[in-house]
Amino acid sequence: MKTVEEINQRIKDGDAVVVTAAEMTSLVKDNGLKETAKEVDVVTTGTFGAMCSSGAFLNFGHSDPPIKMSRTFINGVEAYSGLAAVDAYLGATQPNRNPDVGLEHGGAHVIEDLIRGEEVELYAEAYGTDCYPLTEIKTQISLESLNQAIMVNPRNCYQNYAAATNSTDETLYTYMGTLLPNNGNVSYSSAGELSPLLNDPYFQTIGTGTRIFLCGAQGYIMGEGTQFATDVERKNGVPVSTAGNLMLKGDMKEMDADFVRGATMPKYGPTLYVGAGIPIPVLNEEIAKRTAISDEEIECRIIDYGVTRRSKPTVRPANYHELKTGTIELDGVEVPTSPLSSHKKALEIALELKKWIDKGEFYLTSPVEKLPTEGLVVKPLEIQKPSILVKDLKGEALILARPNDQINEVAQKMVKNSINHLPVVDERNKLLGIVTSWDIANAVAHGKKNLTDVMTKKVIIAREEEPVDVIARRIDKNKISGLPVIDKDNRVKGMVTAEDISRLIGGD
Repeated sequence: MKTVEEINQRIKDGDAVVVTAAEMTSLVKDNGLKETAKEVDVVTTGTFGAMCSSGAFLNFGHSDPPIKMSRTFINGVEAYSGLAAVDAYLGATQPNRNPDVGLEHGGAHVIEDLIRGEEVELYAEAYGTDCYPLTEIKTQISLESLNQAIMVNPRNCYQNYAAATNSTDETLYTYMGTLLPNNGNVSYSSAGELSPLLNDPYFQTIGTGTRIFLCGAQGYIMGEGTQFATDVERKNGVPVSTAGNLMLKGDMKEMDADFVRGATMPKYGPTLYVGAGIPIPVLNEEIAKRTAISDEEIECRIIDYGVTRRSKPTVRPANYHELKTGTIELDGVEVPTSPLSSHKKALEIALELKKWIDKGEFYLTSPVEKLPTEGLVVKPLEIQKPSILVKDLKGEALILARPNDQINEVAQKMVKNSINHLPVVDERNKLLGIVTSWDIANAVAHGKKNLTDVMTKKVIIAREEEPVDVIARRIDKNKISGLPVIDKDNRVKGMVTAEDISRLIGGD
C-alpha cells in the first residue's frame, strides 16, 4: 500500500497520520483493519524497563604526560580498559569497588550521573611505557569534557519476557525483583501492547540501521542483540517467551535524563532503565494488524524462579491484561502482580516520538539489513564438569522424628547417631519441621517436653535435583548448618550439612 519514502514525504509535508500502538488497537477495533491501514502512516511504540545488558564507550582524551589506562574507575565503578590507551567500556551492572557502597551505586548510576551533567571522579592505573609514562591519574570529568560518550547496549527491548513467582519458603532476590515465599507475588517486565518488538514480531520494518528513540535522543539499531532467538513458540504471531531483541546505540551527549535511570535490584545488583521507542511504518494491512495487538492477545508465562536451574517450570500462562489488573490467580489464590517496567513512561515515550514525527523532526529509515526470522536458538553453556546434585551425595541412614516424640527420646537419637539435626515428619514422611541439638538443650533448660513446642516449622530445604553449589550458598546465606532433602512429593529423603559439602569439596 505504501512505502517508507512516501510516508517520509507526508511527514515533510505535515500530512502524516501518526498514532501510538495503544491508539492503533482502538482504531482497528472501531474502524476496521482495512480503513485504519489506509488512514494511519506510522505507529509509535515505547518501553521503559530494566535492561541490564547496557553500557557506554567513553573516550577521555590524552593527558599530559600521557597514560595508557589498564584499570579505570569512575566514581568507584570499574570500566573495562582493554581497548586502547584512553577508551573504556562502562557496563551498567558493574558494582562499586567500595564494599560499603557495593551494589547500591554501580555502572548504571554513573551513566545516569553523566547524562544529568554531573561531574564524576576518574581514577586510572597504568603499568607505564616509553610513550605512555604516567602510571596513575585522578581527576574530575563530565559528559561535556569527554570526547565521545556512546551508549552501546548489546541486548535491549526483548520481544517478550517471563513473569516471575517463587514457590519456595524463602524470599528470593532476583533480576525480576524481590519474590515473596510460597508464590506470594508475581512480577513482570513488559509494556505489553506498547512494546516495540511485540508490534512487529517478524521484523518486517525493524532492522539494522532503523532510526529509533533512545533515552530522549535519536539512536539506531545496530542489529540483533545477544541471545537473539527466532525458533520459539508463538501465540497470535507473538513469542510467548524471550525471543528477539536489539543491539542499540546512541549519543549520550544528546540524551535526556528523564528517559534513563540507574537502579539497583535489592541484593541482586545494578541495572539501567532504558527508554526506547521505535516507529513502525504502516506499509500494508498485515503490519496494521500486527500493530493493533492488544494486551489480552499477548501471552507470557509465569515461571517458578524458586527452581535454581536453567530450565524453570511454568506455573501457568497469562496475558498482559491480567497482569496489569494488579492481581492474578495462582492455584485458586489471588496473588498481587507488579511491573518492573513503567507503562506510564512507555506511553510517554510513544507520545514523545509521535510528537517528533508530527513536527517533522524525525524521519523513518528503511533497514539496511533485515533481522533474522528463523534458524536461531540460544545455546546453553555446557559445563565440562557436570554439577553434582544433592541426590548424588552419599548420605547417612535416614533418621527422623515424629511430632509426638518426647524430648528425651529425640535427645537420645541425636546422641546415639552423633547428629545435630532431626527432620520432624508425619506418617507419610512429609516434612513438618526440624529440630536441632540447640533446640533440645533449650527445651531441657526450660522444662519443655513436647517436640512441637521447640521445633522450627518454617524450614529451609534442599531438593534432590538441585546442584550442591546452590545448596552451599543457601546454607551460607541463611547461616545454618544443614537442610532436609525433599523429593518431588515433598517427602524427606535425608539431610545435607555444611560438613557434607566441605568433605565433597575437600575430596574426602
